[in-house]
Amino acid sequence: MPPGFTHMPKKQISKLNAELKRLLKSQSNTDVMELLIADLPGVLRGKRIRGMEFEKTMRDGFCLPGGTVLLDTLGDVVDGIPWSSLDGDPDINASVVPGSMAPVPWAKRPTAQALYRLHTRDGDPFFADPRHIVERAAEPIHKMGLKIVMATEFEFYLLDGKAKRPTARVSKVPGLGRPQPGPQVYSPDDLWDIENFLNDLNDVCDAQNIPAGTTTSEFAPGQFEINLHHVNDPVLACDHGILLKRAVKAVARMHGFVACFMAKPFEEDSGSGLHIHMSLVDKNGQNYFSQNKEKMASPPFSARLRHAVGGLAKTMAESTAIFAPNANSYRRLRPEMFAPVEPNWGANHRNVALRIPVSDEKNLRFEHRVSGADANPYLVTAAILAGVHHGLKNKCDPGRMVEEGEIITLKRKIPNRWDAAIDKFSRSKILPQYLGEDYCRIFAAHRRYESQMFHNVVTDADFDFYLRAV
Repeated sequence: MPPGFTHMPKKQISKLNAELKRLLKSQSNTDVMELLIADLPGVLRGKRIRGMEFEKTMRDGFCLPGGTVLLDTLGDVVDGIPWSSLDGDPDINASVVPGSMAPVPWAKRPTAQALYRLHTRDGDPFFADPRHIVERAAEPIHKMGLKIVMATEFEFYLLDGKAKRPTARVSKVPGLGRPQPGPQVYSPDDLWDIENFLNDLNDVCDAQNIPAGTTTSEFAPGQFEINLHHVNDPVLACDHGILLKRAVKAVARMHGFVACFMAKPFEEDSGSGLHIHMSLVDKNGQNYFSQNKEKMASPPFSARLRHAVGGLAKTMAESTAIFAPNANSYRRLRPEMFAPVEPNWGANHRNVALRIPVSDEKNLRFEHRVSGADANPYLVTAAILAGVHHGLKNKCDPGRMVEEGEIITLKRKIPNRWDAAIDKFSRSKILPQYLGEDYCRIFAAHRRYESQMFHNVVTDADFDFYLRAV
């Protein structure tokens, strides 16, 4: 073992060993296990271990560079930040997350997967581990004696895996063989056309304990949405989200598709979002947002819900760099494309950033609709928790509510360009209190570096605009 390695708690080791035994009992020939973690951009990173290493890994953990979670989208180190080539890319401790072991049904031979988390040599959570960022942001709400109940919804496109350029997989008009025109939103026929994909995906989700629920055909050809069920652990909800994306991509490959979670893959079609549904529950199991009725507004939303929404509205601009983390993200944030571009809120209205769905007192919640499907669900959730607590603590006023059915004129009040969003994030006074000052400083430098790298690339659009004209 490396010097300074801190042994894991015996209770955790016992849980992991019991979990491993159950896995090997159900899938006895398993000889490979993938160990996975989401990095800053939300890309899964890790390694594979062999069967003879399973027990030792559960008992002792393992080592990986701390910079594993600070790579750029292309998997390269980022110049100018710690935990990179600047300081020798040092190793830190890692341990498997209890409850995360599962089979990999799409593998050609019996294979398992598990999530892991990073620790310092002293055994403390590593400041840049996305799971730790969520835990840190959730702590002030937990100190209020409240549980966080949430779920994610992911939109994505299925692309033709054989096409020479990215092309949505579109159903054909029977007898004509031509692509079906129109968005075909909520079309059951579009779901029947991918029935085999959906059936295999449901089987994978069941095997991996991913609580996938409703699937819909979305507002563009070849676009779909899958909803996950609510859980009362925000970190677990994010685990479900990141593993759902992995499962969708894997099953899509099996069926000759490419699953695309880019925020805006096609200029004139709808972008893909990551929607977060969240409510708070007190120690008696009561919905926190449904209480405090002496201060109810109309419609009947308590002051607590209004304050939470007010905090989300106040922190939305400085959080945009998290909700829209890439260059492509900002192609989605166009008011004419049903995308949120200002911190407005309303009941049962899909043109607002913060929607209050139709619900009763037990499941009263908000839906955060700003993030793209390309965003890291851990960081998105952490930023949302920061906004909720800041709003409750400071009794933030969310402003006038957009009424159900109201026609609104959208104005740009959140950054609509990548560098502007990073600048706004860098000046944030609220987020560092929840995500950590060191992490926020590195996040800004990390995203600015990738922005510079991206904008240095000469694309076909450069030639289309300027080759002949200038």
